[in-house]
Amino acid sequence: MDLYKYLKSSRKYILFVCDFILWNISYYFAFAINRDSFLLHGFEYEFIFCLVILNICFPIICLLFKLYDKLWRYADVEDFFYVGIACLCSNIIFLASTIFLSHLLNNKNINLGLRTYIITFLASTFLMFMFRAVYRLSKILEKRDFPHSARKRTLIVGAGESATYALKEFSKNPENEYLPICIVDDDREKIGRSVFGIKIIGSTAEIQDICKENNIDVILFTISSASQEDRKRILDICSKTNLEVKIIPNICDMVSSDTPITSTIRRVNVEDLLGREPVVLDIEKYGKYIINKTILVTGGGGSIGSELCRQIAHMQPKSLIIFDIYENNAYDIQQELKRTFGNKLNFEVQIGSVRDKDKLESLFKQKCIDVVFHAAAHKHVPLMETNPEEAVKNNIFGTLNLAQIASKYKAKKFVQISTDKAVNPTSIMGATKRICEMIIQMMDEISSTEFVAVRFGNVLGSNGSVIPLFERQIKEGGPITVTHPDIIRFFMTIPEAVSLVLTAGSIAHGGEIFILDMGEPVKIKDLAENLIRLSGLVPGKDIEIKYTGLRPGEKLYEEILLNEEKIQKTKNKKIYIGQPIEFDKEIFEKNLEELSYASASNNSSEIEHIISKMVPTFNHALNKSNNSN
Repeated sequence: MDLYKYLKSSRKYILFVCDFILWNISYYFAFAINRDSFLLHGFEYEFIFCLVILNICFPIICLLFKLYDKLWRYADVEDFFYVGIACLCSNIIFLASTIFLSHLLNNKNINLGLRTYIITFLASTFLMFMFRAVYRLSKILEKRDFPHSARKRTLIVGAGESATYALKEFSKNPENEYLPICIVDDDREKIGRSVFGIKIIGSTAEIQDICKENNIDVILFTISSASQEDRKRILDICSKTNLEVKIIPNICDMVSSDTPITSTIRRVNVEDLLGREPVVLDIEKYGKYIINKTILVTGGGGSIGSELCRQIAHMQPKSLIIFDIYENNAYDIQQELKRTFGNKLNFEVQIGSVRDKDKLESLFKQKCIDVVFHAAAHKHVPLMETNPEEAVKNNIFGTLNLAQIASKYKAKKFVQISTDKAVNPTSIMGATKRICEMIIQMMDEISSTEFVAVRFGNVLGSNGSVIPLFERQIKEGGPITVTHPDIIRFFMTIPEAVSLVLTAGSIAHGGEIFILDMGEPVKIKDLAENLIRLSGLVPGKDIEIKYTGLRPGEKLYEEILLNEEKIQKTKNKKIYIGQPIEFDKEIFEKNLEELSYASASNNSSEIEHIISKMVPTFNHALNKSNNSN
């Protein structure tokens, strides 16, 4: 073993020896001052006697305080506080021991005098402090020898606890890619002060100018407590710098995790840009209808269905049945729930299609299902334009099969997952989902089961979502493909959408079409440009945005409410009720029968004709006109 490795492995013993020398020096210094001489005259019995007592008291106390188990290169205020307390306790015990022994041995010379004890305490505390402080400083300076040119000049946004943790981590790990240059914070009282030697030089409004003046390479957002609105405002300012922007995770995650902070810093994602507070389900208030009930989730392996399963699993159902035609997705959620809940959750996976009425009949007959969440559907707009019969068979008649059997076996609730594409549809998929809403309305009038539909827009991270595509295209160097410069969409996260679906199910009485508050619509072009800028790239220069034209069935603007629907508020400010539009049920049923024959014969033109009769707001011609332009 070489000398360096030996010293490194023996550092706690070396530190103890150094402390031993320091407190002995302190005692000698105090004794000499009290005697007005730094020379011992002959054999001074009391000096040696008290020195032995000192060298018993100090080691015992220092070991009890575990001063040699700490890594002093990372020492903080708390560690130095423990040194001070250890010195105080050692000197108090030293004083008490010498006084006690002087009385016991009836030798007054053993008592050194109060001034000696005070000076010993002050000198030993100071020297032990300074020794550790100099050692820690030398390690910091040693780390700063790492070449700055290899690191990114970093502006830190926020001077709170997250920033403090980050700066502390950076000082520990000199080989990280970030070189902190300055900090901005909107608290005016902090401006001009420093955190770990890094100065707070302005507010978030000054980010652009500060980045230019200080040649910043990357912006690190550390305000984990910021509201979504403030986060969006600051990130919008950051995006104008065309610098890479990264985000530090939540402070609680950093404290509870053993992972270094530098490895948890992530890129900005779309959720950060939406400027909306996430919606969280109040299980105690809205989850009672799930507790101890048998729940069926169709399409349970999909993006919405699997999240429904995750959230329902936390609500103590009697049994959860995951129903899906695609076994790979169903297997994934099955394994995830097994890992998360083990034997605490009673659940099963059933592979099957909602088109298979016999399979559904058998399932309901055996399982006594209480609540149905119907998420199974064909949702891909362009594909359904070229396969309209499949959209009809799966979306319309799959829903009809499931609704009729749920009614037959007296399920308590049936929640249909709908879409904003059902409003004034220009696509086959949207029109089929509108017919599904009408089926729900019809079934509620003739059944004891409470049938409701929940309508919402695009879901971030769902299958077919545009965001993962943008992120992949940026990673590959572009171009980003946007269908139209004016296209606008509503967005919400998957957990948020599912929380609102579960909440809507709890307040449903039957027949309602629940409409979720999607917040402000987002222009897809702006979203793409922001993602490019926050990746440290320039739109049109580093990453091209290519307009490909509206896809078959795609609309420029999605709507959430039909013109004829009257909106009604609920107790939950994020959920509204669209009053169902009346229609002739007999004619609707006849049209369903015609549609069944047309889809069975795969007659696309007839399918479109019948759907146009059933959904007066369906404007397929408008879509074809948009795509031809």
